[in-house]
Amino acid sequence: MSAPVLTELLTGLDDLSVWPASTAPLPDGHLSVGGVSLADVADRFDTPAYVLDEDEVRARCRTYRAAFPDADVLYAAKAFLSRAMVRWIDEEGLGLDVCSAGELELAVMAGFPAARMVLHGNAKSPRDIETALRLGVGRIVVDSPSEIARIAALVGPGGRQKVLVRVVPGVSAGGHEKIRTGTDGQKFGLSLTDGSAQHAIARVLGQSQLELTGLHCHIGSQIADVKPYLVAVRRMVGLMARIKESHGVTFPELDMGGGHGVAYRPGESTLDLTALARRLGGELSASCAAAGLPVPRLAIEPGRAIAAPAGVAVYRVLAVKPTGSTMFVAVDGGM
Repeated sequence: MSAPVLTELLTGLDDLSVWPASTAPLPDGHLSVGGVSLADVADRFDTPAYVLDEDEVRARCRTYRAAFPDADVLYAAKAFLSRAMVRWIDEEGLGLDVCSAGELELAVMAGFPAARMVLHGNAKSPRDIETALRLGVGRIVVDSPSEIARIAALVGPGGRQKVLVRVVPGVSAGGHEKIRTGTDGQKFGLSLTDGSAQHAIARVLGQSQLELTGLHCHIGSQIADVKPYLVAVRRMVGLMARIKESHGVTFPELDMGGGHGVAYRPGESTLDLTALARRLGGELSASCAAAGLPVPRLAIEPGRAIAAPAGVAVYRVLAVKPTGSTMFVAVDGGM
């Protein structure tokens, strides 16, 4: 099929609620996003092509900043990253959460300050860590016990790197079991249940090259309910209280990750950001008061919730194949 036939097929949809807010039908039967015809994009740049509305990306960044005025909002680069995206995130005052040396270097080359970045990853390569240290990344998230000595050795004598320890709080949340990262038995983080997190924290505190500024957790993706975040906060504050009791250390930071759900089909639930901000802040304050702790600076890491609703992927249809009651559409980006 010629031209972006998939786009033509989709113009028959009556409900464009999950498309970027600027999506509009054109007289020729195509669609536009941000005033730009998707058919023209396909003709000029070929397919597959990602199209993001800059105005909507910026508006979503501002919504997060307004909802969490006293927190650090870090855009999760794994959702979508390009030089332009880096510039928009920087200009809107967000930090950046990266997962590789490549993402880190791209952001720095685009002018983003490394000090406002956090390096994640459950399998950080030596290059990832070396690049982070060389460029001066703000935080490195410790995801496994073996990383502790590795990071400290690469920092070297006389150096000091700020780190967070990623804790698995035992909270199940997310749109599918494969993206529920807050429960035991998965590849990310250190378990609160079996004591792995507590042991890792003690080891980090014993490394003079590492400055443990706080804890981190991420309980899943595509979460549309505020309640799991509140349970996670209570458990994280409980751990912080036990660490203060056993080590005499009070952490100034708590990163609650992201995973904020968006709709991919009309009618699907999304996370209420206003409710999340209000209830998360209230729960953090109340839990800290009950534990006799000062309230740490909160950080959150929205990625999909900023990029996904603001963009579309444009493909060409390669084949349409009815099989029984199922219609398969093969495009030049998958099936």
